[in-house]
Amino acid sequence: MDDLSAPQTDPLDVAERAARMLTEAAGVAHIDVALQLGSGWANAHAHLGETVAEVSAGEVPGFISSPIAGHSGTLSVIRFHDDANATRHALILGARTHLYEGYGVRAVVHGVRTAAAAGVGLVVLTNGCGSLHREWEPGTPVVISDHINLTATSPVEGARFVDLTDLYSPRVRDIAQQFDPSLNEGVYVQFRGPHYETPAEVQMAKTLGGDLVGMSTAIEAIAARQAGVEVFGVSLVTNLAAGISPVALSHDDVVAAGVTAQERLSPLLSGIVRRAVS
Repeated sequence: MDDLSAPQTDPLDVAERAARMLTEAAGVAHIDVALQLGSGWANAHAHLGETVAEVSAGEVPGFISSPIAGHSGTLSVIRFHDDANATRHALILGARTHLYEGYGVRAVVHGVRTAAAAGVGLVVLTNGCGSLHREWEPGTPVVISDHINLTATSPVEGARFVDLTDLYSPRVRDIAQQFDPSLNEGVYVQFRGPHYETPAEVQMAKTLGGDLVGMSTAIEAIAARQAGVEVFGVSLVTNLAAGISPVALSHDDVVAAGVTAQERLSPLLSGIVRRAVS
């Protein structure tokens, strides 16, 4: 495995090599869209199309096989048709490295940088999250309108100033609302993890303007914007956040909520992606 944390390592070079391996495995010159599958979203691409390549994450430069339940640990390329019936290809990132795993921020955003190197124009970031609103019950998908990054870190290195205005694409958010007008939007707050937030931290997030809390996504979105890639984010509420939930939090419940919601998530995600890349 490439040591992305080593100062002499060029993370963009590693991303280029990873992208080349994946496009060659799929027999394509480039990939159109990437989907980062978070907790609860493992099979959400099932309605999208036909798998033309699948590789274990540990075999691809810079990637780490995820030990987290709810993540497949594989990278795959799917061939599908957009709403204009044009043939497209999607990179499915079933492996995700979280900041709390200790591999460093470069490893966290390596999937997004690989997608950019493979030529994608749109990255879809999904996650399982805690809801700060009682009416957003487990199983509810929520489109991310903005984020608050409470990890105290950034994937941007050096004096490179990246504008995050409209980070979460208004264009694709409009497409999502047209596809399913019942979808809510909210501000996602990323904590470092792996412990869940305390009730006081949840109230702080709410006071700051947050609607959802989790341990991923924001840092990846920043890296995607730096790479010039359009970003769409969508969360699956897997539990009410600490202090709002009447029961203790459990990762088993996160995974279970995803399984229960698959019937809605798969056609939702596939439908939005087909329209967004047309």
